[in-house]
Amino acid sequence: MDNKLKSAANSLVVKSEILMPNDTNPFGNLMGGRLMYWMDIAAAISAQRHSNCLTVTASVDNISFNHPIETGSVITLTARVTRAFNTSMEVYIEVTAENIPSGTKFKSNSAFFTFVAVDQSGRPLPVPALVPETDFEKELFAGALRRRQLRLILAGRLQPHDANELKAIFDQKL
Repeated sequence: MDNKLKSAANSLVVKSEILMPNDTNPFGNLMGGRLMYWMDIAAAISAQRHSNCLTVTASVDNISFNHPIETGSVITLTARVTRAFNTSMEVYIEVTAENIPSGTKFKSNSAFFTFVAVDQSGRPLPVPALVPETDFEKELFAGALRRRQLRLILAGRLQPHDANELKAIFDQKL
């Protein structure tokens, strides 16, 4: 494992798939479970590139299915680590769909995954810190601590009064 600082670019994963009939439901649209499977794979590769370790999926934030994606469409999944904590990493993944004959392209989904780096016995390992470089990476990095605090509150592992980053948002608005 490598504990030096790493950029989000080091963890970038871009994966494309063409939707075949076995990927779709009876309406000819991509099955949600198949998309979640592909998202988990791309996000896991991103986390492993960042940590240089095996990783396990710890959580997935909300995945909304905003638009149906039809058979024959090409989907592209883009994943990158947004922030590294002690042994965990947040990975942002965005899915775009493209109908090549018509030239239409749209963002269909996005989600945040949390992964934990582990050794061969499944024990957590420390991960390198992440240095955001682009404005987009800096925005994702800044929000990652708030999203983490919210996940911990919802999991019962953090008391709301201890979530200082989240409280700061509400204090600014008052």
